[in-house]
Amino acid sequence: MTTAVLNQYTAHLDTKKRLTIRGALSEFFSVKVFTDGHVVLEPRVLIDPNVISKKALRMMDQSVANMKKRVVSPVIDLKKYR
Repeated sequence: MTTAVLNQYTAHLDTKKRLTIRGALSEFFSVKVFTDGHVVLEPRVLIDPNVISKKALRMMDQSVANMKKRVVSPVIDLKKYR
C-alpha cells in the first residue's frame, strides 16, 4: 500500500520553539524524535470518558482508593529482566 503526500511545506520554530502544522487533521500527536534528527508525528485520538465502561471506571477508582490507603501489593523486583 502506497501513501500519498497530502501537504508539503517548509516550516520553522517560533521564538518559543513551537512548530505550527498547517491543516492538521488531528489535535493530538505522538512524537518520536530519533538520534539522526528526524521526527515522526502520529495522530492520536483521545477517548471520551463516557466511552469507558462503568465497571472499568469503578475498578480504577477502587485502585486509586487502595493506593491512597497504602493497600498495595509488595514491590516487584524487575532487576532480573534487565
